[in-house]
Amino acid sequence: MFKIGVDLGGTNISVGVVDEKNRIVGRGKVKTKAKRSPEEIFADMAKAVDEAMSDAGIKIDSVKSIGIGAPGTVDKANGVIVFANNIYFHHVPARALLQKYFDVDVFLDNDANCAALGEAIAGAGNGKKNFVAITLGTGVGSGVIIDGKIVTGCNDAGGECGHMVLQVDGESCTCGRNGCWEAYASATALIRQTKEAMLNDKDSVMWQLAGGNIENVNGRTAFDAMRMKDKTAKDVVDRYIKYVAVGTVNIVNALQPEMLCFGGGICNEGDTLLEPIREYVRKERYSRYSDKQTVICRAILGNDAGIIGAALLNE
Repeated sequence: MFKIGVDLGGTNISVGVVDEKNRIVGRGKVKTKAKRSPEEIFADMAKAVDEAMSDAGIKIDSVKSIGIGAPGTVDKANGVIVFANNIYFHHVPARALLQKYFDVDVFLDNDANCAALGEAIAGAGNGKKNFVAITLGTGVGSGVIIDGKIVTGCNDAGGECGHMVLQVDGESCTCGRNGCWEAYASATALIRQTKEAMLNDKDSVMWQLAGGNIENVNGRTAFDAMRMKDKTAKDVVDRYIKYVAVGTVNIVNALQPEMLCFGGGICNEGDTLLEPIREYVRKERYSRYSDKQTVICRAILGNDAGIIGAALLNE
């Protein structure tokens, strides 16, 4: 039997048919067009599921279950997306809406939790029962797995490491608090930090890389300029990495997972990003004298992690 995973994003809905070896064997994809009604969005989701099954050469009677990874907060027991600001969802009955089209079990969880589950079972954390996955993207997504189970708390909203405070009364965060890790360690934060540095140094190489237009700055700009020996860019990168590393130490100290992996586009920097984080953690961790230590690495499944994890929600 096959399982289907759905990654419901603000821009795209990506679907994969997953086989018994946790491999994606068929794919479907549609645009979310987020400002539409939930009914319209789930009708298109069903089309993407049909497309994935067609790509895999199977029918719905070969599918054991469908899992949905959704942004925001969810009510797993009742299959409801409680709130997802980027797709304008509020108490949307996701399970019921999808079961209008497919008479199979439908499971639901937060998208970051699904990505963590996918990496833990089929990716970097294979075989690890205590595992944390962090995604450095528009925000800082996180999923925590302890003793092989996703940590969700009493209300399915647990494991949100991106919203621990790094700086009291610091930068504003989209969650409504100030000083969250997300406000310093996300790709969005890095872009903001890069722009601020450029405005204070009109001679920085970063201006050349941005074609003279500060709106062209992206998450690579400071790293690329650093490699061109630009001191201002190096300062941006060093400070950004320290922000990521401080939050990482907090997670390691609190949870002591076997492995913590990073995903997101910034992780294309590889050890340029990860090795300074590892070094900082080695110096600052509470467990510095323990024989067992958390392995810090890069996620390997990319965007497929959320699809595979969603498919595995019934296990």
